[in-house]
Amino acid sequence: MSKADIGLVGLAVMGENLILNMESKGFTVACYNRTVEKVDNFMNGRAKGKNIIGCHSIEELCSNLKSPRKIMIMVKAGAPVDAFIEQVLPYLDDGDIIIDGGNSHFPDTTRRTIYVEGQSKLYIGTGVSGGEEGALLGPSIMPGGSPKAWEHVKPIFQSICAKTDDDEPCCDWVGENGAGHFVKMVHNGIEYGDMQMICETYQMMKYGLGMDNQQMHKVFKEWNQGELDSYLIEITRDILGYKDEDGNEVIDLILDTAGQKGTGKWTAIAALDLGQPLTLIGEAVFARCLSALKEQRVETSKILNGPKKTFDGDKKQIINDLRQALYASKIVSYAQGYQLMRAAAAEYDWGLNYGGIALMWRGGCIIRSVFLGKIKEAFDKNADLVNLLLDPFFKKAVEDAQDSWRRVVIASVDMGIALPAISAALAYYDGYRSERLPANLLQAQRDYFGAHTYERIDKPRGEFFHTNWTGRGGTTSASAYIV
Repeated sequence: MSKADIGLVGLAVMGENLILNMESKGFTVACYNRTVEKVDNFMNGRAKGKNIIGCHSIEELCSNLKSPRKIMIMVKAGAPVDAFIEQVLPYLDDGDIIIDGGNSHFPDTTRRTIYVEGQSKLYIGTGVSGGEEGALLGPSIMPGGSPKAWEHVKPIFQSICAKTDDDEPCCDWVGENGAGHFVKMVHNGIEYGDMQMICETYQMMKYGLGMDNQQMHKVFKEWNQGELDSYLIEITRDILGYKDEDGNEVIDLILDTAGQKGTGKWTAIAALDLGQPLTLIGEAVFARCLSALKEQRVETSKILNGPKKTFDGDKKQIINDLRQALYASKIVSYAQGYQLMRAAAAEYDWGLNYGGIALMWRGGCIIRSVFLGKIKEAFDKNADLVNLLLDPFFKKAVEDAQDSWRRVVIASVDMGIALPAISAALAYYDGYRSERLPANLLQAQRDYFGAHTYERIDKPRGEFFHTNWTGRGGTTSASAYIV
């Protein structure tokens, strides 16, 4: 067998399926796993008879690769990635390429890119989204790192990735160093938000409207035919309609405590670091944290009281309101996510293509939806668009949904049903459209207790003032700065 076009390390679900995807597109793939029994099992199982080379050491893997060598690692983020880099570098030549396809934190990818380039090699940190099925049939791929590496991996990545209905690849170069993993992180943050808002809608239907699973299944099936058409609405439809072999509705048997792997948290932290109001995704992360307090919530439910109401209005109307509230909140989620990417591009000097990112998310990935086509159109029309809410299509969509959105939040408060993400989305919308916010009082408070100074509306921006509020503070003020 001839030498392989690419090597892949890590034979878990994603790794195996990516290898099979690559091989099905005509590429020869060499594979390696630290537990070498997995290599033998794979070669004797799913890889049998295919153009796949099983390797039992890193040295053997590297010797079976065409030049420049391309080695993709699908291992746990963190120390295992650094350990592999150190293990493989001695077997590489100048210009060879290491590709991290896991969910690494973008600062780590930036650090690794600089380090590997310092060894005269090239590095790519790429987001890969789509789960098990996407890896096998076509994921969304978001590569960043060493620009010189792109021309060597582009034919492979754009062959194996998902395609839009227009046959455009859901993969393109994102930017230098950690840009690819940053965009994947924001993707995952938006995924957190989308999932949480769908769960809040489910909560309102189940506990506010008294709907059963089959009724909700029917509603989500209808919603998946319209503007909410998306992978997450589709799978929610299927989950609500699923029964096991004993006829049990599985959704009702699942414990209500959510897990997380950290990418949503990273997105919220990045927003805080860059001073961006990523309120919806932040609430989605905190909602998972709150769900994890299951034992406390069980006990607290016996102590703390709230309203004992169910909805007594027009059920058909409120279901339509929920659809529109979910749609409007989803627009806000993407608006916030894109604001964060714009701030990161300015901070880290990345030339992000915002319409191109929407295209990469059109297929293969978890947040894929028809909605993303409208985002691409918005940035194609105006590459300098500051906020999606200012695009004419999204402005009209949110304004059309606004009355329904408010009715849903009011009804949830009245019934004591928590909608943290949907409510946060509405609060952001109302804050963002406000010419004047109460931060003038906040600045006065800061100046009162800490002499932190303030700007004035009757003076040019950049001039700072201090008031001796008590008559005992003197004229000394703290230096003005913003974290």
